This record gives sequence, structure tokens and C-alpha cells, in this order.
Amino acid sequence: MTGYFPFQGAGTDTDRLNNIINNGSSSILSNLRVLERQISKFKSSEQLKWMRIGEAYYEGEQDILKRKRKIIGKGGLLEIAENLPNNKILDNQYAKLVDQKVNFQLGKPLTIETENETYLNLLQGIFDKRFHRTFRNIGYDALNAGIAWLFPYYNEYGEFTFKRFPSHEILPFWQDAERTVLDYAVRMYTVFGYEGDKEVTTEKVEIYSTDGVKRYVWFNGQLVVDVENPSAPYLTVVDNEGNEMGMNWQRVPLIPFKFNSKEIPLIKRVKSLQDGINIMLSDFENNMQEDARNTILVLHNYDGQDLGQFRRNLAQYGAVKVRSGDGVKGGVETLTIEVNADNYKSILSLFKKALIENGRGYDAKDERMANNPNQMNIQSMYSDIELDANGIETEFQASFEELLWFVNQHLANTGQGDFEGEQVNIVFNRDILVNEKEVVEVLEKSPYLSEETKIAQHPYVKDVQLELERKKKEQQDQMNMMDNYETTFQQKQGDVDDQADA
Repeated sequence: MTGYFPFQGAGTDTDRLNNIINNGSSSILSNLRVLERQISKFKSSEQLKWMRIGEAYYEGEQDILKRKRKIIGKGGLLEIAENLPNNKILDNQYAKLVDQKVNFQLGKPLTIETENETYLNLLQGIFDKRFHRTFRNIGYDALNAGIAWLFPYYNEYGEFTFKRFPSHEILPFWQDAERTVLDYAVRMYTVFGYEGDKEVTTEKVEIYSTDGVKRYVWFNGQLVVDVENPSAPYLTVVDNEGNEMGMNWQRVPLIPFKFNSKEIPLIKRVKSLQDGINIMLSDFENNMQEDARNTILVLHNYDGQDLGQFRRNLAQYGAVKVRSGDGVKGGVETLTIEVNADNYKSILSLFKKALIENGRGYDAKDERMANNPNQMNIQSMYSDIELDANGIETEFQASFEELLWFVNQHLANTGQGDFEGEQVNIVFNRDILVNEKEVVEVLEKSPYLSEETKIAQHPYVKDVQLELERKKKEQQDQMNMMDNYETTFQQKQGDVDDQADA
């Protein structure tokens, strides 16, 4: 991940660069055996398991797809029945909840506020539409895995950009108990290759610290130096004389974006409810497809097999043999069990409502939204998702401070300006339903709000700065038109006066 960029400065400025981008001031654990044990522990940890569950459930790989139909067999024990209907209905309400929360908070581009106009233009160029797409994906990672990772770097073209690392690839090591300051991090990922015609997989391990990136191969539970892809610094700096030197950031260039301070993924709140929805739908279809198995059987004059074997044969073959003895005729009577669709509907409704409440989402079909809802009803419907969004924003704002440190170093080291002390406010524009008529009326009747604040809160405005420029241009055009009108009027009045004098 080494990137090249031109350093704007002479030889004496190298000391300043060294104060900002360190050439290696910390060291990784000297004992790799300890690190190997930590990696092995992480691979079998509950944290990694839930990360993978969250990612799988979002993609539709859920437990219902592995379900087996079982019946009461011999001795009353359960055994798998291959001939019974085994529908696997998946209603992915979890993915809907994740999409809802991500688009609510990150669906709209960020608004950047700072008093320095030059700095604002530079930040808008860095946090462009491509960054917004990456940032939305960070939101998905944070919800599904509890934590997401953003890597600032220079690509092969020398551009300062950002890359998202999958959450399950990163094992962080923190300096503090609050897990806010990163000491170093281990990245584990798999690459595919060929040995002749045979496809082989290799597990790579990269250690990110202020010493650069150290690269290894994970082989039989041990770290082996990667000779094909050697360790390297983060940056290759080119000075004015064309000399190259490897440099490293003073901080570890991995920025965590957390769903919450405990790094608990969303799936942990709602997995049992999502599974319940899938099971109810699958059971309903199974029961609708079954015939004699929807009945309770009453046996007359029947002996021979035990009831467990009888139930097994009945479930497997759908038939039973009876006989007469001692003048008593054998037979089978049935008590039919009807499948009540209303029961399933009620349970599904309860599960879906509980999933929304526990996941802190909102129901777009809420009865409060019927006809013409007022703003109070809308706010009430959004109260849970707003509560969760406030917590996420608190975590993301702290991460943005860390991200801006790297952005400021980039701007300073490429000669675009020193903005270290500038105040920046990152605004998350939430995609919330509003009663537009009520909002516009309130803004029009608010004499104490500035014009910029009114424009920022207006439901029809997407780009505040662009709208301010348009309004300024309209006002200037009106002033020019008035000036032209006055000039034309004065000229005509002068002509009339000249004719009168003549």
C-alpha cells in the first residue's frame, strides 16, 4: 500500500515532515509467538463469529436454510425425515432494517461547515461522491459487524484516497481500556492463486503500526515472513530534487467507525426474532402441504409396534395397518387439525413489530402515517431510530476527528495549506420524512433565524452552499436590473429635459 506523492519543501523542511509523519517510533510485539496466539484466539472468538453472522444474515445466508425436518422416532427420539415437506422460507427483515438505518443516517451527502473558504473547498474535493459511497459501505460494516475500518492512503497514481477493510479481517490492539486509541492492528485476508492447474489459497497477515506495514503468511498457525510481498513504509516521499525516501504516518492509518461503544453488532439484538419469522413462514407452508399428518389418530384394536415406531411409519409412508381380533373390528379414526392462518399472521405481526422495536427502526406502514400525518406523529414514529442514530453519530464524529488529522497532514505535506487549527463541523443529513408544508411555514415565520439556517433546514434544498450562491446571484441580478432601469430612466428624463430646453 505504499503511495507516492511530491513533497513541497527543501532539505531543511524534512525536519518538519518528520515531526508530522514519523519514520518509525514504535515497535510491534517482539515475540511473534504471543501475536500468533492472539491471532488464533481471535479466529475462534465470539466476536468474529457474530461479525460473520451479521454479514451472512444481511446477504440472506440464514439458519433457516440449514433446517431439517424431524419426527418422533423409535424410543421417542427425534430423527430426520427426508420425505416430509421442508420449506425454507426466508423473509429478510434484518437486511431491510440495516438498509433503513444506513440510508436514514448516511443516505444523503455530508455537509461540511468551516469558516475558512479555502479549507472548505479542499475538504469538499476530498469528501466527494466517491468518498460518500465508501462511507455508506462503512455504515453497513459498522451495523453488521459492530465496527468498521477506513484506511487513508496514496494510490498508485499519487492520489490521496480511502479504502474500506472488511471488519472480520481486522484484529485491533488498543492503547487504552476504552478502546479509543489504536496501538497497532493485524489484518488477515485470503488470496487465491494457482500452482500449475491447481487453485490454492494463501492466508496473508499484515501488521499496521507507526513502523509501516509488516507482511507475513499464516502457515500452520505460525507467522512466516512474506518474501513475495516484503514489508514497506506507507509513503514514498519525493523531494524537490527528485530523491525518494520511505516515510510513515505518526499515527496508525486505520480509523475505526463503531456502531456503539461496546462494538456490539445489530444482529445480536434481533437474530432470534429474524429466525422466528423464518420458522413461522416455513412451518405454515409445511403444514399447508401435509395431509394425514395434520390429524390426530385414534386407534382401535391395534397392537404390535410401539407408538414410536407407529408414528415413524405413519410419517414416512402415510399409512397404517389395522386388524380384527376376538370379534372386535380394528380401525383408525381421525381428529382433523385445521391450519389457522390467522394464528400465523398474528405471530408474524408480533415478531416483525418486536424486530423493529429491538432493532430501533421504524415502520413505514405505521397507522399514524395514514391520511395526512402531522409533524408530531412523524417524529413519534422516528423516535427509536433517531435515538440509535444519535449514538452512532457520536461515535462517527469522534472517528471523523481522527480522519481529519490525516487529511490535514496530506494538505500540509502537499503544499496546499496548514489547516491544523481550523474548526470543522461535519453534519450528518438524515433522510427523515417531514410534513413539508408545516416545515416551510415555520421557517417563513421565524424572524430570528439567519438566511443560511433557513436554507439549510428547507426540505427542498440539497446543497446549501449551491443554494446560497444561487440566491446571491439572483439578488445581484435584481440589483443590476434596478441599476439599469434607473440609468435608462435618467437617460430618458435627460432627453425630455433637453427637448424642453430646445
